[in-house]
Amino acid sequence: MTETPPAPDPAPTPVMRRSRTAVLGGVCAGLADHLGAPVGRMRLIAIVLTFVGGTGALLYLWLWALTPLEKAADGGEPVRRSFPAAPVLLGLAGVSALAALAIAVRDSGADPAVEVLLTIAFAGGAVTWSLLFDRHDPRRSDRYGFHVRTAAAALMLLSAVLLLLTDPRAQTAVLSVVMIIAGFGVLVAPQVVRLWTELMAERSTRFRQESRAEVAAHLHDSVLQTLALIQNRAGASSEIARIARAQERELRDWLFAGTAPSDADFAAELREAASELELEHPVRFEVVTVGDFTDRSFPAVLAAAREAMLNAARHAGGDVSVYVELSAAAIDVFVRDRGTGFDVSSVADGRLGVRESIVGRMTRHGGRASVVSGEAGTEVRLHLQLGGTQQAPAQTSAGHPAAQPAASILPANNSAPGGPA
Repeated sequence: MTETPPAPDPAPTPVMRRSRTAVLGGVCAGLADHLGAPVGRMRLIAIVLTFVGGTGALLYLWLWALTPLEKAADGGEPVRRSFPAAPVLLGLAGVSALAALAIAVRDSGADPAVEVLLTIAFAGGAVTWSLLFDRHDPRRSDRYGFHVRTAAAALMLLSAVLLLLTDPRAQTAVLSVVMIIAGFGVLVAPQVVRLWTELMAERSTRFRQESRAEVAAHLHDSVLQTLALIQNRAGASSEIARIARAQERELRDWLFAGTAPSDADFAAELREAASELELEHPVRFEVVTVGDFTDRSFPAVLAAAREAMLNAARHAGGDVSVYVELSAAAIDVFVRDRGTGFDVSSVADGRLGVRESIVGRMTRHGGRASVVSGEAGTEVRLHLQLGGTQQAPAQTSAGHPAAQPAASILPANNSAPGGPA
C-alpha cells in the first residue's frame, strides 16, 4: 500500500503594498495582489461601497494612509497616477459655483453658503492635490500645476464677483469676500509652501551645525589632543604614532566634512597623497602650500612629488617636509627628509625610480628636477615654468651645494623629500 505524499505547503500570502503605477492611490491594485483577486473587481467593490454611506471611500482612505508603497527597483521611483484628480476637483468646483449663482439668481432670499463652501473645498482640494502628489509625478509638469492653481484662483475670484453682483445682501457679501480671500490664498500657496520648506531646512541645517560644533569642540579638547600627544611621545617612525595619526585624520575628516574650500586642486591632491603614504609607512608629512591653488591641478608635478614623497617614506621615514609655492610664472615643490643622505654619484644605472618617475617626467613636461643630498638629509626640488621661456635658475639650500642639472642628479637610495631649508 503506497503512502500518499504530503500536500505541499500553500504559498505564503504576499504582503499588501500599494502599487507605484496607480489610478489614484494604488490601494485596489495592492489589495487585489494581496488577495489574489482581479483588480477590476476590487475597484467595483470600492465604488459600490462608496454609495453605501461612504464606506468604500473611508476604507480606501484608511488603507491609503496605512499601507506602504511597494519597493522601488532603483530606490527612488515615483508614483505614477493615471486619474486626473486635480482637473476633476476643479470641475466639481465649477459645478458648485454655478449652483451657487443659480440659487442667488432664482431666489433672492436663498442662502448659497453650502455651495460656496463646496466651491472653496473642491478648488482648494485641486490645488492641494497638485502640490502634494502631482508635483512628484513625472507625468505632470510644473506648468500643469501652475495651470491648476491659476484655474482654481480664477474660478473662485470670478464666482465671488458674480455672486456679489447678483445678490448684494450682507450675508452673500461675506461669502464673496471669503471666496476672494481663498482665491488669493490659492495663488500664494506655492510660495508659502516653498518658504516654509526652506525655513525648516535652514533650521535643521543650523541645528546640525551647532551639534557638530559642540561635538567637535569636545573631541578637540579630549580625543584629538590625546592622539596628538601619543604621536609626539611615540615618534613619527613608530607604529603607534602612525595609527594615532590615521585615527586623528579620520576623526577630523568626519568632524569637518564639507568645510574644505576645494577638493579638486593641487594642494588638496598633494595632501591626499601624503595621507595615503602615512597609512602605509612610518612617516609624517608636513605639507605647506603658498599661492592660490583653487581648481588648479598639475598632474605631472603631482606624480613627481608623490614619487619623491614615497622615496622619503621608504628610505628615510620620520618627519618629512613638503613645501609648495605657486606663482604666476612657475610652480616649485620641495620635498625634504632628515635621513642620513647618500652619495648622488654612486647611483646604479638600473635604478630608474628617480631617473624616470621624477627627473624624466619633469623633463618631458618642460620642467626640471634636482636632488641635493648630504648628512642632514635629502631634498628633491621640482620646478615647472607656467609661462614664457623656461629658465633654470640655480637653487640653493641652506647647508647644501647648489643644484646640478636635472639629468645628472640621481639619488642612490631614492630618498626624496622636502621643503626649502
